[in-house]
Amino acid sequence: MREINANQVIETVEKLCIDANYYLNEDIKYGIQNFMESEKSPVGKDILNKLIENAEIAKEQNMPICQDTGMAVIFVEAGQDAHIVGGSLTDAINEGVRRGYEKGYLRKSVVKDPLDRVNTGDNTPAVIHYDIVPGDKIKIIAAPKGFGSENMSAVKMLKPSDGVKGVIDFVIQTVDQAGANPCPPIVVGVG
Repeated sequence: MREINANQVIETVEKLCIDANYYLNEDIKYGIQNFMESEKSPVGKDILNKLIENAEIAKEQNMPICQDTGMAVIFVEAGQDAHIVGGSLTDAINEGVRRGYEKGYLRKSVVKDPLDRVNTGDNTPAVIHYDIVPGDKIKIIAAPKGFGSENMSAVKMLKPSDGVKGVIDFVIQTVDQAGANPCPPIVVGVG
């Protein structure tokens, strides 16, 4: 059994929250650059170029890429032979989020209850996804999820008779209704 101190988790999550909001992952940057090559619209090319430029400025000046620093979504692969000492794993993750959003000057927009709309003031609690895996290590990934402009989701229960055409029509209708509201680049996910 390997022991991992809760303070190490706190420090790691704090750094991950800041880094996830300040620095664009290379795979995302590469994807945007590839989109620029195939984009036909001059406006589209300009927007994609501005996204890269914005990410470079954020990296150079150590500031968030976007004003919407979102809710902290944390993915944890916890080894079954790892033991957290000095506190609970969930409490350590939330403390790391609290510190990261404070230290990184990140917008705190989580509310305690969606109907009361009272802001927690520290961006907790985080959404934490746990996966218990073999081993004695813990892997943590921070993925901030934007709130306002990214909330263009739609859900619909289709009838079996709607078939593939029903799915396609619903996706097109949802994208059309979203219009220019979501932040570019717009990635459509269908599940």
